[in-house]
Amino acid sequence: MSKLLPVKDAVALILSGVASMPPEMVSLWDAGERILAQDLAALRTQPPFPASAMDGYAVRHSDIQNVPCTLKQIGESAAGHGFDGAIGTGKCTRIFTGAPVPEGADTIIIQENVETDGSNITILQNEVMGKYVRPAGLDFSKGDILVNEGAALNGSTLALAASMNHAELPVRKKPVVAIIATGDELLPPGSKTGPGEIICSNNFGVFEMVRRAGGHPVDLGIAKDTFDSLDEKFEQARNADIVITLGGASVGEHDLVRQSLGQRGVELDFWKIAMRPGKPVMFGQLSVGERVQRYIGLPGNPVSSLVCTILFIVPLVSALLGVSTHIPKESAVLAADIPPNDVREEYMRARLKERDGQLFATPFPVQDSSMTAVLAQSDCLIIRPANAPQMASGSACTIIRL
Repeated sequence: MSKLLPVKDAVALILSGVASMPPEMVSLWDAGERILAQDLAALRTQPPFPASAMDGYAVRHSDIQNVPCTLKQIGESAAGHGFDGAIGTGKCTRIFTGAPVPEGADTIIIQENVETDGSNITILQNEVMGKYVRPAGLDFSKGDILVNEGAALNGSTLALAASMNHAELPVRKKPVVAIIATGDELLPPGSKTGPGEIICSNNFGVFEMVRRAGGHPVDLGIAKDTFDSLDEKFEQARNADIVITLGGASVGEHDLVRQSLGQRGVELDFWKIAMRPGKPVMFGQLSVGERVQRYIGLPGNPVSSLVCTILFIVPLVSALLGVSTHIPKESAVLAADIPPNDVREEYMRARLKERDGQLFATPFPVQDSSMTAVLAQSDCLIIRPANAPQMASGSACTIIRL
């Protein structure tokens, strides 16, 4: 348990055996940014009838071979109020955009190319057959699969789903993620601090990262460094899919999270990762009936907890939603020298600039894991492998954008 685990192995353990959350039905109004739980088939054909794409006159193409020619208007077709009859030889109807093309008509002559004299319509310009007629099913047909399982629903897909005649959509339930900060020294923002007290901050960052990943974060406040306080918070989190603790995962006398979880029957898969920042990370699971609760203990240092959220929590939330857990990585050029690395994989905060199509990453000179201002100013994390040698400015590096 005390051996430092490589980051990739820790990710593999966290994601091992994860099954997607069950589906739930939500209205279109509530489906934005949700993950579709199954393929979506059209319930109707769009357009359901041949429709006009322009304002003009619906004619038979065979009647307009020689222009100018005069036809008799026998009615009109408007959106929602189509012409009930059929168009015979030498006849036409007024038609408006979106209106059904009457039976017998096959072409639309736009109104700019027509002269009118009462019910007599003179066609001034010929058109190819089918001009400005949208055939039935031009967009899609009933039964077509148009949005696939795993799609993140946005404005265009929601508009499409509505056009397909879906009022509700099957989406993945959001995994509930309980967040518990720990430490006697912590106070909420807005508090007046006394000697040895600090403001709790990393829970806000973790909360937002979980929300953006598609989870349902629930902040349970601050647990004191006592078993009773921790037990109370864990009891409040009993219905969560993921329980995140911030702090209390180290080896100090007041770091009680590991012991408290053990007393609740949580089996730890690992404790301590070969990474910087973020060494004291632990992961365990607890079977609750037919479901599994996953516990992740993150370091108390703000930068450590936020970097670990990117690497471990976001992929876990993604796995529960049934979407890709891949963290996009890019190549860049170092814009400053960096010293050799030790046995821990390092994630260095850096600024990112683009010049002539090339990305340049400049690491901050001080990488202390308590410096939230540096993290907020960073554009990316430079990934340094374990035991990496010194790297000079101009060397290639791998980054994760923030």
